[in-house]
Amino acid sequence: MAFSRFSFPTTIHFGPGVRAKLAAQLQGLGLQRPLLVTDQGLAKLPLFLTLQADLRSAGLDAGAFSGVVGNPVESMVKAGVEAYRAHHADCLVGVGGGAALDVAKAIVLMVNHPGGLFDYEDDKPGALPVNHPIPYWVALPTTAGTGSEVGRSAVISDDATHVKKIIFDPKLLAQAVYADPELTLGLPPAVTAATGMDALTHCVEAYLAKAYHPLCDGIALEGLAIAAESLERCVKQPQDLEARGSMLMASMMGAIAFQKGLGMVHSCAHALSAAKDLHHGLANGVMIDHALGFNVPAVPGRFTRLNLAVGLDSQDPEAFLDWLGELKQAIGIPDRLVRVKVGPDDVHRLASLAFQDSCHASNPRPCSLSDFESVFRGAL
Repeated sequence: MAFSRFSFPTTIHFGPGVRAKLAAQLQGLGLQRPLLVTDQGLAKLPLFLTLQADLRSAGLDAGAFSGVVGNPVESMVKAGVEAYRAHHADCLVGVGGGAALDVAKAIVLMVNHPGGLFDYEDDKPGALPVNHPIPYWVALPTTAGTGSEVGRSAVISDDATHVKKIIFDPKLLAQAVYADPELTLGLPPAVTAATGMDALTHCVEAYLAKAYHPLCDGIALEGLAIAAESLERCVKQPQDLEARGSMLMASMMGAIAFQKGLGMVHSCAHALSAAKDLHHGLANGVMIDHALGFNVPAVPGRFTRLNLAVGLDSQDPEAFLDWLGELKQAIGIPDRLVRVKVGPDDVHRLASLAFQDSCHASNPRPCSLSDFESVFRGAL
């Protein structure tokens, strides 16, 4: 697989080993003191330590902040801003999955902006404008799931309530992405499956979202087709570099497509992450077929197109849900909420949180509180 370079609109450097080009790019821009932002687990692995050592060998004073643990919260962002200033950094390199990259975006926002992070929450009345310089930053994804490396938003939770809040602005886009599938080779099968289901869910929900956006529809369908061909291979053959690269591409395509919108699956997943601290990708994977069943009556023709994208020769919308169930079984995603320690007593709180979530605003079928309760009960 050769290196590729394209913009959409972020400049994306894609291919095995492409991360080796990072030092030269930073130096070419006159940048010398990058702060690497990553999560606590990744910071201890050879992958990260080698990357930092390579940057230092090239003459860069590469510092590190590894205070990202689990689902990101505001206090992690504050600590990251302090680390950026203490290092006298002149740029930032986000290394990791969605959590680390979301924290990286929030850090570069708050380095030069006043107030608190949630003063910039998307759609908040009286939100402060993003009108100060954003430090140069690049993203190196190590998972194929959220596609946060090409996203314009950071999803950060309130430390006290654990409610997820969205910070959105096009200025938060990474100036460059180094999408190197070699960085994903070390992912355990369970993490590969969960993050892969996140990418797949983005593609599916973006296509089903009710807004008019044919460009995103096309990207979503092709991203789904790529994921359908590659996800099981990644889980069962972890060193398959071609499959890893394909899933990395599908992940970015899903993230680009969902600027059109998402839907009920994501609202359910956000509730599960907030209330039960369930990994976001795993939550999407558990809920996807259960929640999508609610949408079939509203857009049956769209489900027929989804069938074609994953290679099914069927006009029956329910065939896509069956395919999802078979995929989940093949890659080890639980089919029921009870398998992730969710019970009947959790349903009302989960439904309330999901109903408050903004993602279902673009669902193809309107969702009420009782609809969410029915879906969660059905998924038990």
